[in-house]
Amino acid sequence: MEKVNYQKKLENLLALLVQQQRVPSLLLHACCAPCSSYVLEYLSSFFKITVFSYNPNIAPEKEYQARLTEQIRLIREMPAKYPIGFLEGEYTPSDFYRCAQGMETLPEGGARCFACYRLRLEETARQANAGGFDYFASTLSLSPYKNAQKLNEIGQALAQIYQVAWLPNDFKKNNGYQRSIELSRLYHLYRQDYCGCLFSFRQRHPDSDVYVNGGIK
Repeated sequence: MEKVNYQKKLENLLALLVQQQRVPSLLLHACCAPCSSYVLEYLSSFFKITVFSYNPNIAPEKEYQARLTEQIRLIREMPAKYPIGFLEGEYTPSDFYRCAQGMETLPEGGARCFACYRLRLEETARQANAGGFDYFASTLSLSPYKNAQKLNEIGQALAQIYQVAWLPNDFKKNNGYQRSIELSRLYHLYRQDYCGCLFSFRQRHPDSDVYVNGGIK
């Protein structure tokens, strides 16, 4: 199957919004401050954005809290044409482990990650519907380790279910990931060295002794 250029779709949509002089609302799922930095810089001139932090996959809880704190700080310090709101989802790791059940030993980037995409995007779509947002999206496609095609496929499917438009994207394009590194330096953001879940930590640090009994110390 030929890959869809979701970044081109986004650029076409942004051009249309400018032409129509529309500023729609966007519920933007964010996995962390570094990934959201470029996306907020890029989209905040086109949308009234609310950042939605829903990441039950992150372990341990102190890591979750560190990323959450940085996300809130970035929103407070980063200039934007339109004010950026913030919404925190529930931190329920049991939901993540339930969706990952049976796939614990799979490598990063496969079916377990796709299930995690679905978990977080579905809650974003649900919240977007409840909040009356025009669009929903996620910063996840910024990472070179995330499958933008799969993210957009899931987002489009959820848009049909929850009746909220999915914002097509591939934020790593046009040097988006590199810009996020620059912005992380500018704002002195904490950058983690693993995706967030226990399984990604184990793959990143296979010889580490800092995780025991199904969790990270």
